Amino acid sequence: MRGTMKALRMYAPYDFRIDEIPIPEIGPEEILIQVEGCGICAGDIKTLHGGIRVWGTSPETCNIEAPVTGGHEFVGRVVEYGDKVQGVKIGDRMVSEQIVPCRECRFCKAGIYSMCQRHYIYGFRQETAGGMAEYMKFHKNGIHHKLPEGMTVEQGALIEPLACAMHAVERGNIGHNDVVVISGLGAIGLGMVSVARKLEPKLLIGLDLRRQRLDKALEYGADLVLNPMETDVAARIKELTDGYGCDVYIEASGSEKSVKQGLACIRFRGTYVQFGVFPDAINVDWNDIGDGKEITINGSHLGPYCYEPVIRGIMDGSIHTEGLMSHRFQLEDWKQAFEVAEKDPDAYKVMLVP
Repeated sequence: MRGTMKALRMYAPYDFRIDEIPIPEIGPEEILIQVEGCGICAGDIKTLHGGIRVWGTSPETCNIEAPVTGGHEFVGRVVEYGDKVQGVKIGDRMVSEQIVPCRECRFCKAGIYSMCQRHYIYGFRQETAGGMAEYMKFHKNGIHHKLPEGMTVEQGALIEPLACAMHAVERGNIGHNDVVVISGLGAIGLGMVSVARKLEPKLLIGLDLRRQRLDKALEYGADLVLNPMETDVAARIKELTDGYGCDVYIEASGSEKSVKQGLACIRFRGTYVQFGVFPDAINVDWNDIGDGKEITINGSHLGPYCYEPVIRGIMDGSIHTEGLMSHRFQLEDWKQAFEVAEKDPDAYKVMLVP
């Protein structure tokens, strides 16, 4: 397809621009989609504000090939595909997983593609331009998924964050007799509540500072919600567990206070999952992890092998999406959209519509 399109491109910290650029050309193993919507991730906001994990401290540590079209929470309809692509037709609604694995490194060959050594994510590299545009190319190495016709655009744009939520819950190795705490009830934290509920733990507790998020967590399946500004969370959890503490603590807020709270809440030999991303380095007492409690620490990154089960869960209603896509903005109104995503207390997930 020839012609030009509008795209939100990232040039430098605090320098994002709507550009008119060529529609991507596809190869024989690639797919061109017309983007129907693209969510704004907390990582996109950190990128706008010069996040060191993206821009680095030098050209050698920079993880972005600017200028590049951002966005990795996209959904769209197929408008063109290469002659070697099978099982796809014009008009199919599709998503592609956020990482484009190289398929050659030791991690890819072991099936751990989310840890691909090259680590190309849509929206950060020229080769993998993102979905904040009218059209985007699905890379030949990408992992693509066709969506059921009954799935809405809003639900399609939520698949990526919900896949991240599912993977984090999996990293907690939750059992039916476990007391589980999820700290941070944004869109992904609420997704964690929904997914964890499916595992039927003994007690599922949500933590957040905002009343409306606590209420939403109860709707999504939490047994109990607590506001750390109003309650001594560690004391309350120990009270509920005969003084032992919770079995699993999933940190989804990216707050240093939440980490320290988690280490105080968790029982001996409990499992701590770190999903939230911090703006700066944090300080905690690592003695709690080893000499103190012998805690198992698991990181969680992306949503490997979770897209298909998330799609099924959305369609059968066992994974909640109602109310998660709280705001929609036209691509040209990206500045307002980013501001709402960052600052509006009523915002869960904000979507750009090209």
